[in-house]
Amino acid sequence: MNQYSLADAMTDKGNFTVPKLSESNMGFGVLGVFLGLLLEVSTHGPHAVPRTSWRHQDLDLMEFSEPDIFNYSTLLLSEKKDALYVGAREAIFELSKKNVTVRNNKVQWTVAQHPMMMCTLKGKSKERDCLNYIRVLQVVDDERLYVCGTHAFQPQCDYLNLADFSLDGRPEDGRGKCSFDPSQSFTTVMVDGELYSGTAYNFLGSEPIISRYSPSQSLLRTEYSTSWLNEPSFVFADVIREGTNRVDGDDDKIYYFFTEVSVEYEFFGKLLIPRVARVCKGDLGGQRTLQKKWTSFLKAKLVCSMPELNFVFNVVHDVFILKGADWRDTVIYGVFTSQWGNVGLSAVCAYNMTAVEEVFSKGKYMQKATVEQSHTKWVRYNGITPSPRPGACINNLMRQQNISSSLHLPDKTLQFVKDHPLLEDPVLPIGNGPRLITKDVNYTQIVVERVRALDQNIYDVIFTGTDKGVLHKSVVFEGEVHIVEEIQLLKNSESIKNLLLSSETRSLYAGSDSGVVQSPTAFCGRYLSCDDCVLARDPYCAWDLHTAACVNIFDAPSKPNGSLIQSLNGDADKCPSVSGRSLKDYHSVKVKPGSSAELPCLVRSNLAQVMWKSNGSVLTEASRFHLIGENGLLIYSVAPEDQGHYECWSVEWAPAAGKNFSRLLAAYVLTLDLPPRPPHQTGHVTTTLGSQEISSAHAAEGNGKIDRAPLTSALAPPSFTATVQFTSPPQTDSSLTPPPSSTIKFQHLAPSSSTPRPGSQDPAAEYLQHNNSTALLFLFLLFFLLFLAALVYNCYMQYLPAPCLRLRAALLGSHKSANQPEYRACEAGLMEASATDKINMTEQPTQNGSQATQNLRALRDTGYETEPECGNGRIPSHSFGDDSPSQEKPFDVDCESQPIQFADAD
Repeated sequence: MNQYSLADAMTDKGNFTVPKLSESNMGFGVLGVFLGLLLEVSTHGPHAVPRTSWRHQDLDLMEFSEPDIFNYSTLLLSEKKDALYVGAREAIFELSKKNVTVRNNKVQWTVAQHPMMMCTLKGKSKERDCLNYIRVLQVVDDERLYVCGTHAFQPQCDYLNLADFSLDGRPEDGRGKCSFDPSQSFTTVMVDGELYSGTAYNFLGSEPIISRYSPSQSLLRTEYSTSWLNEPSFVFADVIREGTNRVDGDDDKIYYFFTEVSVEYEFFGKLLIPRVARVCKGDLGGQRTLQKKWTSFLKAKLVCSMPELNFVFNVVHDVFILKGADWRDTVIYGVFTSQWGNVGLSAVCAYNMTAVEEVFSKGKYMQKATVEQSHTKWVRYNGITPSPRPGACINNLMRQQNISSSLHLPDKTLQFVKDHPLLEDPVLPIGNGPRLITKDVNYTQIVVERVRALDQNIYDVIFTGTDKGVLHKSVVFEGEVHIVEEIQLLKNSESIKNLLLSSETRSLYAGSDSGVVQSPTAFCGRYLSCDDCVLARDPYCAWDLHTAACVNIFDAPSKPNGSLIQSLNGDADKCPSVSGRSLKDYHSVKVKPGSSAELPCLVRSNLAQVMWKSNGSVLTEASRFHLIGENGLLIYSVAPEDQGHYECWSVEWAPAAGKNFSRLLAAYVLTLDLPPRPPHQTGHVTTTLGSQEISSAHAAEGNGKIDRAPLTSALAPPSFTATVQFTSPPQTDSSLTPPPSSTIKFQHLAPSSSTPRPGSQDPAAEYLQHNNSTALLFLFLLFFLLFLAALVYNCYMQYLPAPCLRLRAALLGSHKSANQPEYRACEAGLMEASATDKINMTEQPTQNGSQATQNLRALRDTGYETEPECGNGRIPSHSFGDDSPSQEKPFDVDCESQPIQFADAD
C-alpha cells in the first residue's frame, strides 16, 4: 500500500477502492475501515514521555499582561531594537526583549461607534467580535511597523512610528491583508517592503486568496477557483533566498503552508490535505492570460505519516523554517495532527528544502478528469508539458529566450498553469516518517534552534507548544528524538498561540489569550547531581566539576572542556564516583509501635523506576506491610522487625547508552519510640539497632562506585493501586505528563510466612489487638440493632408477607369486624354486576370483537381493590368465536366461603 497518503491508500493504488458518492451502501464500509484504523493507532501508537516535568510555580518565569486586555497572540521580535512587539486586542505594546515585564511603550487602537454598530447589525457579538484584534505586525524599515487589525470585521492597516510609538492615523483598507474574523487562521510575511499574505478576502470568509501588496506595483493574487485554493487554513509563510551565488539566476521564492479540503480524492466527507505552495518574488502576472494573477503559483502535498500503520497526520498547525547558510541546508519543521481528533496523536515531521524544490521543479502535474456519474477527480497529466515549464521562476535560461519577466511568458504556458496548479508528487519527510510522535498531546506551535554541544556536533533542539499551555523541549540525536523536559509555561490550561525564539538572549516568548510569558531555553541549575544533569541529555547543560553544579555551556564559555561533563547519549558513567553515605547522612525517623511511617522519596525523572532497600536487601513481594509508591514508602503497623535503615534508589534506563543507571535519592533510619516498661515486666525485646549493625549493613553495599547493574527481579509488578498523598514532596501539575501513571501506584507487599507477627509479650501489640476486638464487637451490635428496628418497622407498615401480617394482627388485634361491611358491599357489587351482565348478553348478542377484546383485558386485571367504591364496578361478559352469549361467568367470587381479611392475603 502506498505510504504517502491515506487517501491514496483508499484509491485504486492500494487494497481498497473508494466507492462513488452515490453508492451509499459501500460508504459505510469505507467508514468502518477508517474507524478500525483509528482504533489501531490510538491503541498501539507510540507514547513519547518527557523525562522531566517542571511546574509553573517552581520556575522563575517572566510574565506580562494588563487588566481588561486580552488576546496577546501577535508577536514580533526585533533583534536590532532589543524589543518584543505584542499585538493584543485594541492595544500594541513594546516590551523589553530581556525582560518582558518591562513595558516601554503602548498605543491604543480602538473601534469607533459607527463601525461597531455596523458589525452588530451583521450578527456579530459587540463584546467579542466587534473589537479591533491586532493581527499583523511587520517591519517596514528601522523607523516604522506595518500593523493591521480586524477592526470590527472591517480590516484596517496603518503605520506605527517607532520614534514616538504612535499611529499615522491614515488607515488603509485591510482586505486581503488581514482576516475579518479574529478566530480565522491567516499568515503574512514582509519581504523587501512588500506584504505577502494568505487570508480571506470577504466578510463571509468564502473567498481565500494568496496576495502581494506593494507600494510600487499593483495587487497580485490567486485565481478564485477551488482548484487553486479550496477552503484553506493558512498557518505560515516565509521567504527562501537564493543567495548571492546564484548560478542559474533563479528568483527568491515565498512558501505558504496551509491545510485545505482535498479536491483530488472522493470521500464520504471533507478530507483535509496539508499543502505547501510557492510563488516567485519577481512575479508580475500575465500580459493577457492571468492578468494581475500569479503565474508562478503551484502547490504540492506535504506528507507526515506512520508507514508501519498506514496512518496519515493530515492537518498542519504550525511550521518553522530552520534556515542554513545556503538554501540547500534549510530544513522545514511542522507539527501535525489527524483531522479525527479522538486519536490523540501529534507528530513533528522535518523536510529538506532540496526535496521541496525537487517536487516544484521536476514534479508531475495533475489535471481534472470526468469519471462516471459526473464526479470530478484529479489524475496525472501525461501529455506534453509546455515550455518554459509552467510555474517556474524566471532564470537565465528563460532570459536567453527573451523572457525577462512573467509578462513575456507565452499564453500556452500561462493557460496550462491556470488549469494545472496541483502537483502529483508529494513532499516526503526526512527519514520517511515523523521525527517525533506524542500521545494525548496536541501541538499548536513550534520553533527550532541548532545548538553546538561540547562534542562539537550540531543538534536540532525542538520546542513545541501545546493547547494546554505546556512546552516540550526535544533534541534530535542520531535520528531519534528525546524529549528532555516539559514546562508549564502558562498558569492556566490554555493554548499557546504564538511562539518565538531569541538566539541572543536564549529565551522563548509565548503568546496566549491571557498574556506573554518569557522562559529560558534551559533550566540547567535545577539538576542537582551529575547523574541527573547528564541523564537529562540537554545540549545546553553540562556538569561543572569545579563548582559541582549543572551549568549552561553558553554562560560559561571560558571554562576548559575538561572541567565540564556532557553526554548526549546519557552515559552517566562519565560522572565521578560517589562514595557511600555515612550514618550521619541518614534521616532519623521515630514512630510509635503499631502506627504508620511515611518515608518520602521524590523522583525527578519520569523515565526512572524506584527501588527501595531495607537493611541492605531489596523490598520484594516477601516483604511485610509496605506500600512502595513513586513518591515514597509507606510502612503501616510498624513492628520491631521493621526497624533499620531504608534507602530509596532511582533506576533509569538510557537507551542511547544501552544500560541502567542507579542513584541513591534518600536514606532513612527507622526506630521505634517505645513507652517505658514496668520494672517487674520480663521478656524485654531489643528494638533499636546499634551503630555497628548499621555500619556493617551499609558497608555490605560497597563504598565505591554506585551500583549500576540492570534491574531484574528487584522491581515487582504492583498488585493493586492506591492513592496516597505525601506532604513533603511537591505534587506534579495536572496539565503536565504524570510519571508513568496519573495516580500513585503502590506495590502491595504481602507479609512473608517466615516472618510471624509479634507475640502477646509485646504490650503495644496486645493493646492494639484489644482495641480492634472491642471495635468489632461494638460494630456488630450496632448493625444488629439497626436490622431489628428495620424489621419491626416494615412489619408494622404491612410491607412484609403474610406471616408477618398475621403476627402483627395477633399482637395488635384483628380488624375483621370493622372491615367486613366494606367487603360485603364489594361482594354485593360483584353479584349485581354478574346478574346485569347476563341480561346485557341476552339483549345484545352481536357484540363486536373489539369490544370483546377490551372487556377481556379488563377481566384479566387482577389488582386488589380495598376501597368501598370498588363494588360499584361492573364485570362485563365476553363471547369468543361465535355470536351466542356465553352462560359462564368469567369468575365467581365466593365471599362467604373465603372471607377477605387483608388486601394482600390470598
